[in-house]
Amino acid sequence: MTTTDRNLQLFERAKALIPGGVNSPVRAFRAVGGTPRFVQRAQGAYFWDANDQRYIDYIGSWGPMILGHGHPAVVEAVQKAVLEGFSYGAPTEREVELAEAIIRLVPSIDMVRLVSSGTEAGMSAIRLARGATGRKKIIKFEGCYHGHADALLVKAGSGLATFGNPTSAGVPPEVVQHTIVLEYNNLEQLEAAFTEHGPEVACLMIEPIAGNMNFVRASVPFMKRCRELCTQHGALLAFDEVMTGFRVALGGAQSVYARLIPGFEPDMTVMGKVIGGGMPLAAFGAKRAVMEQLAPLGGVYQAGTLSGNPVATACGLATLKEISKPGFYEALSATTRSLVEGLKGAAAAEGVALSGDSEGGMFGFFLFDELPQNYAKVMTTDGPRFNHLFHGLLDRGVYIAPALYEAGFVSAAHTAQDIADTVAAARDVFKTLPR
Repeated sequence: MTTTDRNLQLFERAKALIPGGVNSPVRAFRAVGGTPRFVQRAQGAYFWDANDQRYIDYIGSWGPMILGHGHPAVVEAVQKAVLEGFSYGAPTEREVELAEAIIRLVPSIDMVRLVSSGTEAGMSAIRLARGATGRKKIIKFEGCYHGHADALLVKAGSGLATFGNPTSAGVPPEVVQHTIVLEYNNLEQLEAAFTEHGPEVACLMIEPIAGNMNFVRASVPFMKRCRELCTQHGALLAFDEVMTGFRVALGGAQSVYARLIPGFEPDMTVMGKVIGGGMPLAAFGAKRAVMEQLAPLGGVYQAGTLSGNPVATACGLATLKEISKPGFYEALSATTRSLVEGLKGAAAAEGVALSGDSEGGMFGFFLFDELPQNYAKVMTTDGPRFNHLFHGLLDRGVYIAPALYEAGFVSAAHTAQDIADTVAAARDVFKTLPR
């Protein structure tokens, strides 16, 4: 670090003007302590902070930068689009092309609506599910994050199959009275919820691989039962693939489960991040009969001034073209696995308990002997030890999520040397980790 810490100077300026000094809470480093890094530029697998310190980047804008920062083909597409115009408030050919690309790659989707954020997509999908089914109740799982819409900012109540309680000031209890919150991977609670409320459930929304309680997979039996119960009770199974869509596989997490569960597919899909390539863009899609309930065809209203923005669609299309090339995911998956296996090996060499998992370019690790299966177990992680690990890596030029509840991301730009340097840095920190 330089004598004059520009990160600290910028943070002090920001705190006087922006709540907490940041425009999204996790960026504030409140969970881990210290000063946030203010990024001045990024390229490939790296970014440089305001002190011109380089870091190996394992958040990649929380997932979108699957190609790495500044990929030449994506930059070229965006530059061309900018010269044509920023925004029109009218349809463009690229909106149609991006919709075609998404539908081609995700067989469960017949029609798609483009929006500008994952929160907007999740909120709209819930409204559409309620409108299409004529039902009020929704099921979600503790530890799964679907954006900051009021009805989804809930935590579990007490007992089995109970209604949620607001987790944010400003959300009245009556707004979440129709939201049922269950424990992730808990078959008993899932069965109980549908037994008690099945005819009233509009949809079950789930992160198939949760990325907001670090990296936790839905088990195959659990996912299979989610599908069966939704079908049995006429509820829609909604996959939140804002994080996993095009990140864990070309067809998203649903393609991973389709390989394990014959005939499997969700009824609705919410997407974001990778489909925008780093630009504000998200989407939700479903079968034609459901999507035709949306305005202007149906009675479910949804609109957005910047939806299908021409610069964002150019960025997204260029990204999808690159990740669709043969061998892309095989190489990305191998790099990500090498990181996780390297971290596990380094931890074992220093007598530190660590488990990890990955799929495609998404990964997570825990200071546990075994991978947790739900939010309650994740919450027992030793926060101070994680914070020690986070800052130790940061001091060695490795940037992971500044909170122990977030997954990490590897890009196609990460090299074998980047992985080796990261593992070596981690082993150095493991040597000093409090026992």
